[in-house]
Amino acid sequence: MKQETSSKAVAGVGIFAAIAASLCCITPVLALLAGASGAASSLSWLEPARPYLIGLAIATLAFAWYKALSIKPNTECGPDGTCAVEKKSFLASKTFLIIITVAAIALIAFPYYANIFYPKPQKQNIVVVESNNISTAFFNIKGMSCKACETEVNNELHKVSGVIDAQTFYDKGTSIVKYDKSKASVEQLKNAIAQTGYQVTDYKLLNK
Repeated sequence: MKQETSSKAVAGVGIFAAIAASLCCITPVLALLAGASGAASSLSWLEPARPYLIGLAIATLAFAWYKALSIKPNTECGPDGTCAVEKKSFLASKTFLIIITVAAIALIAFPYYANIFYPKPQKQNIVVVESNNISTAFFNIKGMSCKACETEVNNELHKVSGVIDAQTFYDKGTSIVKYDKSKASVEQLKNAIAQTGYQVTDYKLLNK
């Protein structure tokens, strides 16, 4: 029983670490589904700890598998020579450990496929009267941690009338927005990014 409790505890730590490692990217998706885009960045502070949480998840699950494969089941033998193998509960079984391991892998990899949960940005039909009206703004953004963050920012920017194109890069913490300055302003673009909960720390106009 003590071994079972220990195995469950180790597996529990592993899945908890995997969840914590992915919360910074799960939150934007949950915010989208809940219609609360402003909460998208609420757990972005966890991003610096992500490598350590992944390491903890891998280490604890590896230890759980080591124990599961190396410890032999207890047997009780009677006077007649027949032996009965002690049955393990489902939570201490290899089947449960497989489920936990697969779930942990899916959670750790979540940032790489999170953007599939986002709809593609609905680009507006922009009619530019004069080419001189086309301007490009370069924003530095704080708080983005995965591909899902890029999609969230792009979606909000494309809601602004006058935006022609938006390209956001979470790893660089930047967004490049091409827009019709006769229909949209930099302040409107900044406010659109703020709707996601991420913070514009600086910006510059590449062509005025």
